[in-house]
Amino acid sequence: MDVLFITSVAVVVADPPLSRKLFIEALGLPLEGEGNGYYSSGRVPGSKHFGLWPLSQAAEACFGTAQWPADRVVPQASIEFEVANAEAVTAAGAELQRAGFDLVHQARTEPWGQTVTRLLTTDGLIVGISYAPSLHDLQDDQLLD
Repeated sequence: MDVLFITSVAVVVADPPLSRKLFIEALGLPLEGEGNGYYSSGRVPGSKHFGLWPLSQAAEACFGTAQWPADRVVPQASIEFEVANAEAVTAAGAELQRAGFDLVHQARTEPWGQTVTRLLTTDGLIVGISYAPSLHDLQDDQLLD
């Protein structure tokens, strides 16, 4: 697997208003709402994308339901690693499975164009391997900044 860079980091939040109070009001991060409870920014120095991901949306993305499954550790954060193309996401998922990791879902393309596969660690971290075309529209030297 050839990871190019960290695509995103998101705090998985059970109480979105309280989390916004900390990250936006107290810390002053330039996060903006996307109309569905997800707040994010590509303008936090050192991060291509930082977000506050409501637990219900993480559950929907991983399991197709708004409730996190009771038999799974509740995630605290999500990190996604970028690969070269959508086919590399599929190959990375297969590689992770061969290494003994259980995926929460196979590679799939989300409505916004990102292809991603995810697993959940025993520590409660959602790990994604993704390809986001919009990040590859940049010049190669900007990708590594």
